[in-house]
Amino acid sequence: MISPYPLQWPQGFKRTLGREQGRFKVNYETALSNVRRSLKNFASDSRKQIENPILSSNMNPLTDDALRDPGVAVWFVWDGIQVCIAVDRYTKPAANLQAIHHIIEARRVELRHGTLQLVRQTFMGLKFLPAPEGKHWRDVLGIGSRAPTRQDIEEAHRVLAKKAHPDAGGSDARMAELNNAKETALREIA
Repeated sequence: MISPYPLQWPQGFKRTLGREQGRFKVNYETALSNVRRSLKNFASDSRKQIENPILSSNMNPLTDDALRDPGVAVWFVWDGIQVCIAVDRYTKPAANLQAIHHIIEARRVELRHGTLQLVRQTFMGLKFLPAPEGKHWRDVLGIGSRAPTRQDIEEAHRVLAKKAHPDAGGSDARMAELNNAKETALREIA
C-alpha cells in the first residue's frame, strides 16, 4: 500500500543529488490540479482506466511545508501496469509536481502520434514495485540486535536471496524486500 505521506519513492530509482531551482511559475495547488487533469485526459485518450492514483510526497499535510526532501511521486495502475512517475530534480515540490504533469502530457503526445503499444512500452520503463513496508531490516535479514558488520549483512542477504529470488521459487516482492533491507542496513551502519 502506497502512502501519500511520507514520500514513497520507487525502489531502485536513484535520487537527484544536485537539485536545481526550476522555472515553473506554479504553486503546489495549481501543479496538483494540472497532474489530475493530465491523468484524466490520458485515461480518456488511451481508453484505459487510471486506477488507484496516489500522490506521495513529504509535504506536511498540516502545514503544506516541504521538509528537506522536495521529491514527489505519482503512483497509479494503468492497463494492469503499476506505474510510478517520481521527480526530485527541483528544489520545490510544486516544480517537481509540474514536471510530472509534463511527463504525463508527453505520454499523451505519444498516443496522438504513435500507438498504444508505444505508450505501454514507455510505461514498462516506469513500472515499479511499491516501496516495501513494515518489517525492519534486522527482521528481514534475520540479524538480531547485535551490531552487524558489512560482511554480516552481505552474508545474510546472500543466504536469504537463494530462497527469495524468483528463479529459486521466491517472488519479486520478497526479493525487493530483501534488497531494500540490505541497502537500508548498509546505509545505517556506514
